[in-house]
Amino acid sequence: MVGTDIVEIKRFENFLEKFGKKALEKYLDENEIKLVKNAQSAAGFFAAKEAVSKALGLGISKECGFFDIKIYKLPNGAPSFTLSSRLVKFYKITSLSLSISHDGGFAIAIAVIEGKLPQEQKLSH
Repeated sequence: MVGTDIVEIKRFENFLEKFGKKALEKYLDENEIKLVKNAQSAAGFFAAKEAVSKALGLGISKECGFFDIKIYKLPNGAPSFTLSSRLVKFYKITSLSLSISHDGGFAIAIAVIEGKLPQEQKLSH
């Protein structure tokens, strides 16, 4: 399963200027907020969470909220993520991969998730 998202960094500059840390608290937990260095990284993390939710075929919704996805950095600085245990179990997740890039005023993220959606089942909240 693959998902991608792209956002304009300027939008996050304005968002942070207007609301400060409260803006980040809408979609990031405290550990994720500590990783945010500027509007560029805030935009990248937002795009990452959107890409992950799209890879699952859910989008950000009641089935997969922003806080079901946790972004973190590997020891080498590369981004990665975890999912809530409910999503891991439901999709039988076996592998996760994330790439975030910034250029030309935009942040883009691509998420790849390997797993299996059970036949004819619905995700319970």
